[in-house]
Amino acid sequence: MNQQLLTGKTIAILGFTQIASWGSLYYAIAILAPSIQQEMGWSSGTVFGAFSWSLLVAGLASAPVGMLLDRHGGRLVMASGSLLCAAGMVLLSMAQAKAVYFMAWTLLGLGMALSLYEAAFATINRMLLANSRQAISTLTLFGGFASTVFWPLTLKLNSLLGWRDTYLLYGMLQLCLCLPLHLMLGTAKASDTRASNAPASAHGQTSPARPGHTLAEALRHPAFWKLALAFCANSFVFSTLSVHLIPLLAQFGHASAWVVMMAAFIGPMQVAGRLGEMTFARHALPQTVGKWVFTALPVALLVLMSFGTQAWAVALFCLLYGLSNGILTIVRGTIPQALFGRDNYGAISGALAGPSMLSKAAGPLAMAVVAQDSTTPYPFLLILLLFTLASLAFYLAAIRQQAVSLEAS
Repeated sequence: MNQQLLTGKTIAILGFTQIASWGSLYYAIAILAPSIQQEMGWSSGTVFGAFSWSLLVAGLASAPVGMLLDRHGGRLVMASGSLLCAAGMVLLSMAQAKAVYFMAWTLLGLGMALSLYEAAFATINRMLLANSRQAISTLTLFGGFASTVFWPLTLKLNSLLGWRDTYLLYGMLQLCLCLPLHLMLGTAKASDTRASNAPASAHGQTSPARPGHTLAEALRHPAFWKLALAFCANSFVFSTLSVHLIPLLAQFGHASAWVVMMAAFIGPMQVAGRLGEMTFARHALPQTVGKWVFTALPVALLVLMSFGTQAWAVALFCLLYGLSNGILTIVRGTIPQALFGRDNYGAISGALAGPSMLSKAAGPLAMAVVAQDSTTPYPFLLILLLFTLASLAFYLAAIRQQAVSLEAS
């Protein structure tokens, strides 16, 4: 198949399935949780705890799933993810006991590892040699609309059908649409992926003379663990803010309507950030783009801590937060290949994603304790600021370590 047609087909398929999967797996629970609590009489800790458990499962499964993607490609692996997601949502719709509820989220956690961004990025890197970075950027642009589509859709379905039938309908969406679409993905021979397996050089190009790292080699490389810690600390902050941002901003004395409007502003800023990366930074190294992304969040938090009572500061914080979060998704998809090569991209990126998923699950729960014991937002923000500074330091150390290693070789 012509490379341009293959790229277009792959992005179209993954664009739809990523919107559907992120929307039903990740964003729907924020809308449906109150209804689940009301019907089942469970605490919010139980309802959201099962969701956090699914993120832990996804994190633990990410490296093995990456190995499967390297070996077999995304077609069957992501189709399997759609099956697991469908089964998990059907089981969730029938749950009457906590054990069944947690079992459903266990299946959904495995489905996340098999079907969300890391799996899609590995599929793209295996199939599309010439323009995988541009394809990843385009895909994240589509994925940025998942919350925009599924928050109002889930709210409407919940009011018409209830949370059980909403999850049942989302299960059918996975089974009847995402599964067939994933089975339509093309295949790439393993020998094809080795045509360009080296770490990226200037303008995102690769040098075929330099072999890519194996997973074992990457795990022994100091840059790997520094990069993993950078993503881990960053995920802690982003997951915490995704849950606690609105009450946090309200503590500065702003009106609820203003706070909600600013929070809603973050989604479009994520999309704007991805558009900006595609337009203005498409020839820049992923390492360079990452420096700006990891710097933006501590700057945003410093603005909020210093001037949080001012409306302009809240707006600036949300702008920087949204831009950083949007572009970081692209960096996550492109930096593993840039530093460690293409050959074992799925396994390496999966291993990098594992700790981040664990911290993503832990962040909201851990910081809920801080929020409960604090009468002002400043201790909460100070902890997050320290995490962002640590993530920036680890990232800079990782790319510096990799540059030294390349010079030595």
